[in-house]
Amino acid sequence: MSQAPTLSAFAVLRDGLRIVGRFVRGHPWSFALAVGGAALFAGALAASAFVIGWVTDTAILPVLRDGEAAGSRVLAAVAAIAAVALWKAVSIVLRRTAAGWLQFKTQQDVREELIGHELGLELSWFGRQSVGDLLSVADNDARQGTGVLAPLPYATGVSLLLVATPVLLAVVDYWLGITAAVGMAVVVAVEVRAAVSLYPVWEGIQHQLGVVSDVAHESFDGALTVKALGREEFETGRLRRESELLRDRLVRLGVGWETYRTLILALIPAASLAMLAVGAVRVDAGAVSAGDVVSALYLLSLLGFPIQLIAFVLFELAAAIPAWKRVTTVLAADELVVYGSREAHPDAGAAPVDGEHVSFSYDGAPVLTDVVVDVPAGRTVAIVGPTASGKTTLTLLLARLWDPGTGRIRLDGRDLRSFARAELPREVAYVSQGSFLFDDTVRGNVEMGLDLGAARVEEAGRLAGAHDFVTELPDGYETRLGERGATLSGGQRQRIALARALARRPRLLILDDATSAVDPSVETEILRRLRSADLPSTIVVVAYRPSSIRLADEVIFVEDGRVVDQGSHADLLARQPGYARLVQAYEEDAATRSGERR
Repeated sequence: MSQAPTLSAFAVLRDGLRIVGRFVRGHPWSFALAVGGAALFAGALAASAFVIGWVTDTAILPVLRDGEAAGSRVLAAVAAIAAVALWKAVSIVLRRTAAGWLQFKTQQDVREELIGHELGLELSWFGRQSVGDLLSVADNDARQGTGVLAPLPYATGVSLLLVATPVLLAVVDYWLGITAAVGMAVVVAVEVRAAVSLYPVWEGIQHQLGVVSDVAHESFDGALTVKALGREEFETGRLRRESELLRDRLVRLGVGWETYRTLILALIPAASLAMLAVGAVRVDAGAVSAGDVVSALYLLSLLGFPIQLIAFVLFELAAAIPAWKRVTTVLAADELVVYGSREAHPDAGAAPVDGEHVSFSYDGAPVLTDVVVDVPAGRTVAIVGPTASGKTTLTLLLARLWDPGTGRIRLDGRDLRSFARAELPREVAYVSQGSFLFDDTVRGNVEMGLDLGAARVEEAGRLAGAHDFVTELPDGYETRLGERGATLSGGQRQRIALARALARRPRLLILDDATSAVDPSVETEILRRLRSADLPSTIVVVAYRPSSIRLADEVIFVEDGRVVDQGSHADLLARQPGYARLVQAYEEDAATRSGERR
């Protein structure tokens, strides 16, 4: 994902407020409660300043300067201070609770929206993305993009106080009001400048976080290859270089932020000193009392942290904009799978599938051209062809994991694109060569959220040739497999994936070289069981082994992206020289492998 151009001060504030507006519209009541709590807190701060001034004039000075008895003055002062303290406590609880809920609920909403949108996109979109970058968007960018919501309500309430403070002080004395207004304006101007100047640094950081996440993901995902090739130091060096670049950008950000923060911290007491000087002059002139000056100084001291909080909000806005742009880049992807309204009929028995004039290209390169295919209901059909002939693409189209560029594919005479979302998988099951298992139990991997029952899961395990080795696992079907099924062999993973498809009793079962990791004899036995089992399924299998091809009722011969011929194995051997040469090559390879095993 590319970095955006540097923005002006106005653009940073404009884009930041647009992001905030989107979030607030999602949960207006929690934002209103948080801002209400912040406004109450701001009022408590102002009240506490005037209470301190009142206590100074009515209790402290009469006792210390004039020697009057404390008497009821102390009780009144304590009661006033306690009331303001309770006011503050209630406002803090209200503000923090509502703001926390707003922030974390919005983060949840963003992540759910991201995942929901991504899972609705075509598979071709995923092929052009970096997994590590997508993980960074869903984690870091979603968190950073919504991070401004935590301090925002407090800063909103404090902003009201910043506007009200000069006005309140001007009511007491216009010189005190002018001094406060000038001091706060200077501080806020520096804060805005800090946010704008640090925005491009945040752009680089968000981009580099995605790069580091991508490199780390590749290193972990490809750990077997890395270790097998002895490239640990190379991968470590690659991650080190990207991490060092991220470190440098974070250091630059930290130095810049702390520089501005130090300046802001210096300006706040400078404003107080200016207020003290002006106040002293006004007291000498008899325009204000000492209590008025104490109130003004105390109010400015209370505003020290809130004013810094505004800087923090602006800082978070600068961080949120590039993070949110990365989120919206994903949300803007429009390669959505379009669904119809047709419902599935999963209990209608084996389904025929056919395609007419089907073509498909990937990134402009033709993969299938004018394909015509017809698979009768209840038959076992093998798709055979040389490498890169389009076999896998054809199976993906039959399962509607991709859509054809031209033509259409029908199941039971119904266009696959006419099915409603999640309806087609009730009738069609697809098992690929690269069987993916989740970090769950065997039963959890087979059921995948469906309550199929133990008997049905075990029946599917037997048909897939998995039951025997599963029952030997420590906890049988309740054994946890680890991420990607790391505790199993490749053949075992494939058989559990096959069981997952069989447990759904699909009307069309598509196996894309789904038993390539098991022994030929085991594969043959599995296919025999599938043919003889009482399954309501038409079976389409991408086959490479002669024994598997011979078990099929029909063969579809694919070459150079076209269906060259379809018929029985014997008929194709007789009339298709290319098919005969390919099968002969398969047989010679099988004989060689058999000899090696002996």
